[in-house]
Amino acid sequence: MKRSAPTFLLAAALVVAGAAFTGYSPGAAGQPAKVEPVAGVDLRAAYAGPLEVAEGKHVAQASCASCHGLNGIGAVKGAPHIAAQRGAYLYDVLLAYKAGTRGDETMSSVVKFLSDDALLKAAAYYGSLDPAPPAKDAGKGAPAKADPLQAGKSASAACAGCHGDAGVSKMPGTPSLVGLDPKYLLAAMKAYKGGQRKNDVMKSMLAAATDADLGNLALYYALEKPARSPNPSTGDVAAGKSAAAACAGCHGEQGVSATPATPSLAGQDAQYLAAALAGYKDGSRSDETMKGLAAGLDEAAMKNVAAYYASLTPKAPDVRKPLSTADWTQRCDRCHGVNGNSTDPRIPALAGQREDYLVKSLQAYRSGARKSTAMAAMSGALGDADVEGLAAHYAREKARSVIYVILPGK
Repeated sequence: MKRSAPTFLLAAALVVAGAAFTGYSPGAAGQPAKVEPVAGVDLRAAYAGPLEVAEGKHVAQASCASCHGLNGIGAVKGAPHIAAQRGAYLYDVLLAYKAGTRGDETMSSVVKFLSDDALLKAAAYYGSLDPAPPAKDAGKGAPAKADPLQAGKSASAACAGCHGDAGVSKMPGTPSLVGLDPKYLLAAMKAYKGGQRKNDVMKSMLAAATDADLGNLALYYALEKPARSPNPSTGDVAAGKSAAAACAGCHGEQGVSATPATPSLAGQDAQYLAAALAGYKDGSRSDETMKGLAAGLDEAAMKNVAAYYASLTPKAPDVRKPLSTADWTQRCDRCHGVNGNSTDPRIPALAGQREDYLVKSLQAYRSGARKSTAMAAMSGALGDADVEGLAAHYAREKARSVIYVILPGK
């Protein structure tokens, strides 16, 4: 039922010192959340009655409606829905645009000549409206995000014949794929696909793979348990250890690289390593640093170095299993409320928001274009697929209004 002429507590810079607010969101489980005052901030209650809301509507009609609609439903691509958004948040953001501390020239130019009182009333007006409906396909739920590990595992079936089950080679001369940083493995596969690395079989195997496919495959192998290749080696391990001293700077003391772009060698197939060294020496593999190091090695020394690294125990790279959209939303809901319906007046609701706006905002936090210590920490680990999944999820959640009530002092 649409509300008419209510009196709102606009928690714009809220709460008399020592008091607190509670929020209630219809359908939310549990007790109302207590919102503590922000230390060092002059928090005062601002009441917006029918007159203030009506005046706010005039401000909105003159200055805001062309992008956000008079009903608070974003009418322009990338313009957020602001109907029923938390009034304190709207007012705080408007002040930030006016001060130029929130980078958006269009918004700053709109609000810079408006008084703080006008901004307060506009925030009260939009906060008084019914929330935007969720995305049209809300009943279907957000589009399912593909599981990169499952996709990588499925793709690895075509590789197992040569590289072994779970990426541990049992074919002499063929490398194991476990224990390698996914950035290195991705770059290597792209080089085979593009012809920079010469191997017709690999080139044909990877010809139809997209960058996303290759990334999934690299991630799958990076997260598999590493193990030494069981294939025999013919070199002298002790002699190889001495000869490998010059390699430790890049490939690690125990053959475990600390640099994503440099492969770990521990546990690798010895015949493959020896062939790779020979390739660098004769120029069939292109790398000036490796060519210089391999130039002084004869065939026996190459086998010795290969035998040494093959004898070492590989270690898994420092790679975390990616979070699903459900995992990420649990983290976001801690601040933005259950299903994106914030009960904190200072934190925006996300439910029912425009999907394109959510994508734009998250990308701005990731790049640093928008400044927020908390959001920078949260968004820094997001990939493009994570951003799209979160935006799709919250756009399809039902937005709910919230009422803030002052608790009487004791």
